[in-house]
Formats: sequence, C-alpha cells, structure tokens
Amino acid sequence: MKVLILFYSMYGHIYKMAEAVAKGVNEVSTAEAILRRVPETLSEEILNKMKASEAQKAFSHIPVCTLDELASADAIIFGTPTRFGNMCGQMRQFLDSTGSLWAQAALVGKVGSVFTSSNTQHGGQESTILSFYNTLLHHGMIIVGLPYTFQGQMRIDEITGSSPYGASTIAGPKGERMPSENELEAARFQGRHVAKIALKLTG
Repeated sequence: MKVLILFYSMYGHIYKMAEAVAKGVNEVSTAEAILRRVPETLSEEILNKMKASEAQKAFSHIPVCTLDELASADAIIFGTPTRFGNMCGQMRQFLDSTGSLWAQAALVGKVGSVFTSSNTQHGGQESTILSFYNTLLHHGMIIVGLPYTFQGQMRIDEITGSSPYGASTIAGPKGERMPSENELEAARFQGRHVAKIALKLTG
C-alpha cells in the first residue's frame, strides 16, 4: 500500500515534518511511504535573496511529483507552509494542474490529509489546513485529520503546533525554530493514523 507524502518546503521545516510523517507511515505493516515534492516556481535569484537556496539542498534529492504518482497512491498526505492563512503558491499551482485527475475521478475514495507550518503561533495553521481540504473534497477524497488520541496537542507546558485538523510546527519569525519533538511526534502519529485507515479502505 502506497502512501504518498507530497510537500513544499522553503527552509526545511516542512521537510522535517514530512520525514516524521514518513516514519509513521512505515510503522504500519504493508504500508510504504513515498516522499515527493512539488516543483519550485521561484527563480534561483529570488531564492538566493530569500536565503533559501542553501536550506533546499537538504531535500533537493527528493523527486518532483508526477500526476501519475497521485493517481497510483492509496493515500496522500500533503505538507505546505502557511502563506497568509493559506497554502503556499507552489502547492496551489501544482494542485491547479490536477484537472485531468479530477475529470477521471482518479482521486475519489483515497485518503487525504494535510500538515503545515507557520512563523508564529497564530499564523494561520488551522485555516491553512481547513482551506486545503476544500481542494481534496472537490477531488472526492476522504479527509483524515489528527485525532485527540494524539494527546500531545493538548499540552500546555510548551508552545507547540498541531490541532485536530493536522500536525503543524511553529518556525519562528525568522525561521529559526525547527520542529520540536512533540510536533514531530504529531507528524509521526498522523502518518500512522492515515496509513491504518487507508489500509482498512484498501481491504
């Protein structure tokens, strides 16, 4: 059973979360995590000015996703940073290219889930995931979030990401904060949870 983890990461925060999601998926018998990224739409010049080029080298070996890989996956877990309370433009552009899959009903009945990051504690993590689900519902996907059986999202002893809608991390105003252990565990939990449900649906 294939679980595709499709992400965009600029400074590595979402990539770290994607790796944790993949670990969770691979803990489920017969499930295989497949990491893919969406195409970059910014020029190298812009990425250099944003000081993102060096960070992106860490995951440049991850192949760019094809539409066929979406269609062949049993479940898809999407990872995107927050941009003003919505998904990033790179992810939006990729999803806007999936019209042929929609026309073929190629994603209907597949499990879909989302994780995210934002610079600040209230930077739109929940709205990004919820608005992302609109696209998945148009594709006929079955939405799976992060249930409260992951009790790490109820912690009050630290500032932490994650909600019932999906795992998330707080990157800090300058991107200086990498995912905490609690946030990574949320991502692992989400990966396991999605894989278990997809396994049941695939029989």
